[in-house]
Amino acid sequence: MIAAGLGCRKGTSAEALLSALAAACSQAGISRESVSVLATGEIKRHEPGLIQLAERLRLPLRIIDEASLKGAEGRTRTVSKHSLAQTATPSLSEAAALAAAGEASELIVARLVADGATCALARSKDHS
Repeated sequence: MIAAGLGCRKGTSAEALLSALAAACSQAGISRESVSVLATGEIKRHEPGLIQLAERLRLPLRIIDEASLKGAEGRTRTVSKHSLAQTATPSLSEAAALAAAGEASELIVARLVADGATCALARSKDHS
């Protein structure tokens, strides 16, 4: 299972988020259809662009709580000062992807920034 962790500035469009997702998939050498879940933190729960993207792609949008983000942060690779200030995690998109993909997951694409949105991909080790 592949989870896409997403972060963005307030008011980021679904198109910008899709652009970040497409760039991450391209970097991983996978099709966008192989992503099975979108994930973000509690702080982005009501972000219209994220909700619209999940609806457009017909993918579940998992909202990851603070404790789960904290639990995954030891496996994140990048540090965003903005993310630290807003969410107390070094990379919201990486931590959300890792938490959504499960405890045995690993990052396949570290936080990538495109059009004001961030995307990271994690793959669960249980399944390919």
